[in-house]
Amino acid sequence: MNLKSIKIKSIWKNIKEAIAGTDQDFTKGSLPKAIFLLSVPMVLEMVMESIFAVVDIFFVSKLGADAVATVGLTESVMTLIYAVGFGLAMATTAMVSRRIGEKKPKEAATTAFQAIITGITISVAIAIPGFIFAEDILRLMGATTHMITEMSSYTKIILGSNIVIMLLFIINAVFRSAGDAAISMRVLWVANILNIILDPCLIFGYGPFPELGIKGAAIATTIGRGTAVIYQFYILFRGKRRIKLAWSDIKVQFDIIYRLIKISLGGIGQNIIATSSWIGLMRIVSIYGSEVLAGYTIAIRIMIFTLLPSWGISNAAATLVGQNLGAKQPERASRSVWLTGRFNMVFMGIISIFFIVTPDTFIKLFIAETRVIEVGSVCLRIMGYGFIAYAMGMVLINSFNGAGDTKTPTLINFISFWIVEIPLAYFLAITLGMQERGVFWSVVVAETILALIAFYLFKKGKWKEKQV
Repeated sequence: MNLKSIKIKSIWKNIKEAIAGTDQDFTKGSLPKAIFLLSVPMVLEMVMESIFAVVDIFFVSKLGADAVATVGLTESVMTLIYAVGFGLAMATTAMVSRRIGEKKPKEAATTAFQAIITGITISVAIAIPGFIFAEDILRLMGATTHMITEMSSYTKIILGSNIVIMLLFIINAVFRSAGDAAISMRVLWVANILNIILDPCLIFGYGPFPELGIKGAAIATTIGRGTAVIYQFYILFRGKRRIKLAWSDIKVQFDIIYRLIKISLGGIGQNIIATSSWIGLMRIVSIYGSEVLAGYTIAIRIMIFTLLPSWGISNAAATLVGQNLGAKQPERASRSVWLTGRFNMVFMGIISIFFIVTPDTFIKLFIAETRVIEVGSVCLRIMGYGFIAYAMGMVLINSFNGAGDTKTPTLINFISFWIVEIPLAYFLAITLGMQERGVFWSVVVAETILALIAFYLFKKGKWKEKQV
């Protein structure tokens, strides 16, 4: 057997181990292998999530530009809920991974349950007003009368059922931070395969299903994610992985909840800063009409398709940072970040070439309206120039969060998105008359500044001293 075949067999063995689930201790052994074993299921998890994001908008786009714009406006509001979910997930990752690194699985399980209880409480508080005031929210975001009167059911269902999104974020963070990334992958595959199957059935009324239009897209999403949450709880209570909940864990411990909330505030803050800036950009774009808004929405969904796998890679760095800090190995934690960052930049650099050279090819897969294709293509090309900066920036930000240092990324986001991105978008789009192109360029500039600041602060190394 030659050397080449041995290497291929070794790679295939590692892939199978990563997908099936591994018992490897990530505080020991080869760092490249640890990154590989964590990244493969995380990337596959995000690939399925990004496939759904694209497939969902593909079916909705058949209902016209107003339907796509409604989804875009709803998603821009949902980003605030994502911010809370991401913030809690960040705190969960930091605390659970640290306990796993300290070889304290029982304490890790207790922390996991407190995170779940916190997420449920917050999501209920959001769901009630979100459902009641859905039409007013769309009106505030600049939706047309037709969108408000005919399509607000989509917004009501998505906001009202946000608990399934919150729990997906938090419980998958538990699995990933424990090193069981393969479980998180399977959970999202269950959710999104169901979504993809139900989407056309409920939107267009195939077979025995009713034709519900855009409302059907919201119901399909909720059913898929809800089923995945049930699967998550089954694994937590009946599974045999690193984190296992027992009935003795079903009790509220306010000291742990306090620590979770304290850490998550930084995570929530940084995401609210980022996502509220995204809402601001959407509001500026909406000035130029539903066709421009639809082109922007489709382009962003396509970007999500490529950025989510990259986010999966960066999640591996967060887990490795948390576990290795718990094991008192800060230098190993640092090396894992630089290795992951280099790999992510190569991956995103390759993707950017396609967006810069042939952006219209991707937009035409979703819609045939000339103006929508034109806007979407310009958006993809311009934003493609910033992909390498996005890649390194997200790894560094996730690494701060994995260490439990959520305040530093909050400061970085504040500078990049509120001080730079929003004012720059307004200045370029409206003051200089660049219209939607000005918005697109502001994103590239802001993300590049984010990566540079994060690089400088990470090199200083204060994150290594963070206690959680």
